[in-house]
Formats: sequence, C-alpha cells, structure tokens
Amino acid sequence: MPHWYYDGNGTWFGGLFMLISMILLWGGLITIVIIVLRRYAHPPQPRNEALRILDERFARGEIDLDEYEQRRATLKP
Repeated sequence: MPHWYYDGNGTWFGGLFMLISMILLWGGLITIVIIVLRRYAHPPQPRNEALRILDERFARGEIDLDEYEQRRATLKP
C-alpha cells in the first residue's frame, strides 16, 4: 500500500535539497527578468552623426556661428 503521508522517518537532506532548488529557481527567474528589463527598457535613441560632428566643430571653434547655424538648418529635417 502506498504511503499517503510523510511520517518523518527520512533524513533532512530532502528538505535541504528542496530549499536549495527553490532558491535557485526563483533566483534564476528573477535574474532573467532583470536582464530582459535592462536590455529592452530604454531602446537607444537614434543619433544624427552629422549634427554631432557639426556641434563638435563649433565647440572647437573651427566654424563660426553663421556657418554653424546655416549648416544646422540644412541638416535638420
């Protein structure tokens, strides 16, 4: 006849194994959720490389304000 209940005559290894298994299961699930949220939470904004270069050239003093404004107006959509 099968045992319908646990009578406590076993060792404590079963309970320890179950505890470790649950910690690993929940830890793994939480880690996966955190990785997915970090990766897809904020998609990178497309950056206009030409405007960035123009801003850098203006900041370094390679072009003056009039040329900067003219080229920026040309590059803006």
